[in-house]
Amino acid sequence: MGIFGGGIIISIGDNKARREVVEKILSVNPDVKFAKAIHRAAVVSPSAEIGCGTVVMAGAVINAESKIGKHCIINTGASVDHECVIGDFVHISPHSTLCGSVTVGEGTWIGAGTIVLQGVTIGKRCTIAAGSCVSKNIPDGYLAAGNRCRILKRIIR
Repeated sequence: MGIFGGGIIISIGDNKARREVVEKILSVNPDVKFAKAIHRAAVVSPSAEIGCGTVVMAGAVINAESKIGKHCIINTGASVDHECVIGDFVHISPHSTLCGSVTVGEGTWIGAGTIVLQGVTIGKRCTIAAGSCVSKNIPDGYLAAGNRCRILKRIIR
């Protein structure tokens, strides 16, 4: 794994807990530096942008012009296609596929094996259940699941 930026990484899987730890560290030392870690078996386009504190695991693919926020986890075998925009503190679980031009809001968790179709926007602080197929936009703060993915309930996070 290559570590870039010379600093620390907080890779707690829970997005809210990861954010709380980062904020606590910054409250004590606002000058702390966060690194990013990209596994040598990941494929990252030279035109992709990856924020500090982000981890890209083995077998992940991040394609051209994608923008990955700070303190994200792009997990094993996940695919983030061209021109996707991923907010801060997002977790893209193993073997999930984000087709081109997908937007994922801050603090959202995409469950394992999920497929998000071209151009879909998923809001902030959402949870998308494992194995879902997301074909329509999901607003901020919802739990959604299924193939075709449906909103199940509002979640407070």
